[in-house]
Amino acid sequence: MSDHCDGERFFNPHTDDDRSIADVITWQRTRDKAPWPEEVPLACYPPPPASVDRGRVAVTFIGHSTFLVRTADTVILTDPVFTTHAGPFGRIGPRRVRPPAVPLDDLPLPDIVLVSHNHYDHLQPSSLRRCAHGAEPQFVTALGLGSYLRALTLENVIELDWWQEADLGGGRRVTCVPAQHFSARTPFDRNRTLWCGFVLHSAAETIYFAGDSGYGPHFKEIGRRCPSIDVALLPIGAYEPRWFMRPVHMNPTEAIEAHVDVAPRVSIGMHFGTFQLTDEAIDEPLLALDRALEERRISDEEFTVLDFGESVVI
Repeated sequence: MSDHCDGERFFNPHTDDDRSIADVITWQRTRDKAPWPEEVPLACYPPPPASVDRGRVAVTFIGHSTFLVRTADTVILTDPVFTTHAGPFGRIGPRRVRPPAVPLDDLPLPDIVLVSHNHYDHLQPSSLRRCAHGAEPQFVTALGLGSYLRALTLENVIELDWWQEADLGGGRRVTCVPAQHFSARTPFDRNRTLWCGFVLHSAAETIYFAGDSGYGPHFKEIGRRCPSIDVALLPIGAYEPRWFMRPVHMNPTEAIEAHVDVAPRVSIGMHFGTFQLTDEAIDEPLLALDRALEERRISDEEFTVLDFGESVVI
């Protein structure tokens, strides 16, 4: 018996605070939406590191939840979205205010592509297909999404339930870990597929990609069951109004709690400043994170945010 599936739909075991259509209508009718700029220019940064020593991890922030992560022998892409919009066909829905900081064609061919769930700001078919051009990456996704990815003519697809593991070869393995969120691409498929995060393990480094998540007890469980994480990629944006977003999107204060629970060497914030999905101002997640870190006396070396296109080696 699953603690997060009733046989037809998935659910969050630690909250029953599921938003209804009426809640969505109320939010849309009462929105206090901060204005965002139409376009934000990118700063210039050196290209992503072409190699790193064993035991080190290079992380480059492409935008939203898309990172290029490189270890000594593996190139990883997380939730690759390179389209102009976060909606159907990549041309409808919220529009990017910042372009991808590194074009997909300028990135190294990936060995592993992680797809955390099916929302349009995390899964775009055209971006996934382009990831496979000239490469044979291993696509790893949440339970129920395998058939969707295979229908895109993608090969080497692994789908996992929470706490399932898969051997990726070369001494690498991946654990699918819980997230507190939901899934839908149409009005008719809500929660038909799972949502998750991933922990990538090797002998030299351990990397956690949280996907999309509200704050919950699953973070402590991840920290307990996957100790010694080197790098955690945690969402910090798309959280206002709290009455509506709290179950599924952390604010920066909650992201710091998740950081404490998971206890990585370093956390890096994501899911901000790219698509206006919610009501907070474009720079509010970064300002709120700075305030919360100061209150908790956590240094920005322990929990940091990369500029778009910036890289760090950990």
